[in-house]
Amino acid sequence: MPETSSRRGLLFGAAAAVTTGGLLTACTSNEPSHTKPAADNKPAADNKPGKRVTIGFAGPQADHGWLNAINDNAKERAKKYADVTLEATEGSNDTAAQIGQVETLINKKVDVLVILPADGKALTRVGLKAMRAGIPVVNLDRIFNTPQAYRCWIGGDNYGMGLSAGNYIGEKLKGKKNARVVELAGLDNLELTKQRSQGFDDALKNYPNITKVARQAAEFTVESGQQKMSQLLQAQKNFDALWNHDDDQGVGALRAIKQAGRDDFLMVGGAGALSAFQAIEADNSVLKATVLYPPTMAASAIDLARALGQGKGVSGMAEFEIPAHVTLFSAVVDKDNVGQYMPTGFK
Repeated sequence: MPETSSRRGLLFGAAAAVTTGGLLTACTSNEPSHTKPAADNKPAADNKPGKRVTIGFAGPQADHGWLNAINDNAKERAKKYADVTLEATEGSNDTAAQIGQVETLINKKVDVLVILPADGKALTRVGLKAMRAGIPVVNLDRIFNTPQAYRCWIGGDNYGMGLSAGNYIGEKLKGKKNARVVELAGLDNLELTKQRSQGFDDALKNYPNITKVARQAAEFTVESGQQKMSQLLQAQKNFDALWNHDDDQGVGALRAIKQAGRDDFLMVGGAGALSAFQAIEADNSVLKATVLYPPTMAASAIDLARALGQGKGVSGMAEFEIPAHVTLFSAVVDKDNVGQYMPTGFK
């Protein structure tokens, strides 16, 4: 799961809560052509073909379900526009290799760049280089060190994930005296993990009947999820809810839970994997909900890049330009609404 900034200023939540085909309605409005354009007569972005735009996309190496979904969402979104040409790199988690890939896109003089950096700090320099060359950058999720390195940042809300998970669990347990919860976190050396834990802890402060009795850090992998969950189950014989930071490691966690024969608590996951959605829909395990960190943000990044390349604003907003920051909402998906989100689930 990618490292990103703390809570950003602008909530754009519904953008990532629908299918990829209808994503970011603010940038892909189907309003009739006779409607009034955005303020100052600058046209709002829509599906009507316009100026041709070449978008350079430098994404991650697809070594995780979420990261693979990022690449897929960007490529599939670009195909929907007859006026967009996508120049995509192979993707790399090696900072030097990714810098080289972005520099190649700069030398090709693409119109706009979309970059999900392997390391935001390390890639800041090349983001600055693109901006100074007159190529606007859409910084995807892992944020550069300075706003000068990008025109627009779009990403998830890690603090909001924890907050949503905590509030969901809190509401489910608010009538239970001396409720106990445990947390299966991600990599503790990542800022995003700290933010997810902080949001969860802050939400639980609203529920004085609930105590977090244990926390274990895993590594965002199926194997680590199974191993660390087994340890939690052995150490904690009685608890009421589990907050798991990542649906990929949640696959392993569910294996450990099944092997232990435990069904005496509810589990809330994170990210929005298809396997989690299917388990929630089936309602045959402890997994009752997951909190979104939607990879559909990559499709939204393509929408924003197209709007930038065509000099358009955002439909539904009065401002002349697209926003500088777009923070996606951490929606909770449970049995009541899983059907709506199923098409966005990643494998």
